[in-house]
Amino acid sequence: MSTLLDLPEARERVKRWTVAEYERITELGVLGKNVELIRGFLVEKMSKSPLHRFFAQALYDLLNKFLPEGYCVMIESPLRLSDSEPEPDVMVVHGEKNDFREQHPSSAALVIEVAVSNVDLDRENASLYAEAGVEEYWIVLPKLSQVEVYRTPRDGGYSEKVTMAAPSMLICASVPSVQVDLNKLFAAA
Repeated sequence: MSTLLDLPEARERVKRWTVAEYERITELGVLGKNVELIRGFLVEKMSKSPLHRFFAQALYDLLNKFLPEGYCVMIESPLRLSDSEPEPDVMVVHGEKNDFREQHPSSAALVIEVAVSNVDLDRENASLYAEAGVEEYWIVLPKLSQVEVYRTPRDGGYSEKVTMAAPSMLICASVPSVQVDLNKLFAAA
C-alpha cells in the first residue's frame, strides 16, 4: 500500500522549513513542544517511556561527573544544524552553559539517543550528526544492554561503528574523561 509521501506529486507540495522559520514559529508557540525539525520537515517526537526517561537522566548525571572544564552536558536541548534542529536525549558540547544563552549549539563532541521502542530514526539521524561534525554518536539500546557507537565523521557518515555491550567499559573518544561502565549502567535498570 502506498503512502501519500511516496507520491512524487505530493512530495513536491510538502512545505520544507528552514531552521530560522522553525525557530521563529517555535518561539511564537505555534507548534507546541512535541515536534523537531529534521531535514526541513516537522517530525513529531516520540513519547518518552519511563525506561527512556530513566536512561536519559542516568546518562546526563553520569556525564556531568566526568566532564572536564570547557564542556557542558545538555538534556533534550536543541542542536542547530544547517537544515535541522533535533533535540537529542543527551549531548556534550564544547563551551560553558552561558555560551548558549542566546543561541543553540551547532555541533557537539557527543550526542546520545536512547532507543527503547524503535531505533530506525536514530540510526537514520547518524548521517545528520556526521554532516554537522558531531565527533561521536551513541545509540543506547536499554532492552539489549547495548550501545551503538559511531565515530569519525567523514563524507556525511561515520567511518567507524561498533556495538558495545556489558560488561565493557565505554570510553568516549571525543571526551576521553567520559567513561561509562556498561555493566553498572544497564544493571541500574
